[in-house]
Amino acid sequence: MCNRARNRGEPETLFEHFGGDWLTERPRDNRFNPVELYPKSRAYVFRNDRETGFGLDVMQWDVLGGGAKWPMTNVRRLDLPQWRRLAEKPDNRCLIPLTEFCEWTPEKDPEQGIKGEMWFAVRDQPVFAVAGFWQQTGKGASFAMVTCDANELVRPIHPKAMITILHRGDYDRWLQGSYDEIVALQQPFPADRMTVRGPVFPTRQR
Repeated sequence: MCNRARNRGEPETLFEHFGGDWLTERPRDNRFNPVELYPKSRAYVFRNDRETGFGLDVMQWDVLGGGAKWPMTNVRRLDLPQWRRLAEKPDNRCLIPLTEFCEWTPEKDPEQGIKGEMWFAVRDQPVFAVAGFWQQTGKGASFAMVTCDANELVRPIHPKAMITILHRGDYDRWLQGSYDEIVALQQPFPADRMTVRGPVFPTRQR
């Protein structure tokens, strides 16, 4: 499951692609790295606000805000009561901008002794949007990415699922559509419009 991703888009670039403006004050502390996404890190997220409209927020990648043993970063079963409660309300839906996401190789490399990182991107979208939903928690605004079946490119690496990448024409439908309409968008992105590179071996202890 995707628990590692990147967003190399500067806010100005994101506004050109998605529109909108800041919904919160731009983070100015050195602890915030908008490029590297991992569980419990903060990330740029687009959402609708009833008072100010559509724009960019900063949220933690764990929709439960630390309320469970493990961070809840990805959700597939939108029909489960705790997730349907959020997913069926447009106010709780969001778009997560990414430039690439990672899945680890199924097996460890015999020479490296660790699993390699396989990095996936969208060929014609330097910045793409992942379907998500969010809520306010004790840790502040927190989000999860929505997953779906894996396509032919992702399946050999991670056969169970992949994140739900939205077509640009479906952004408004995800944010504003009915519950049935957003469930219909839980489809794998076309494999022929994606690229993959790797395995890349991170600098970490074995």
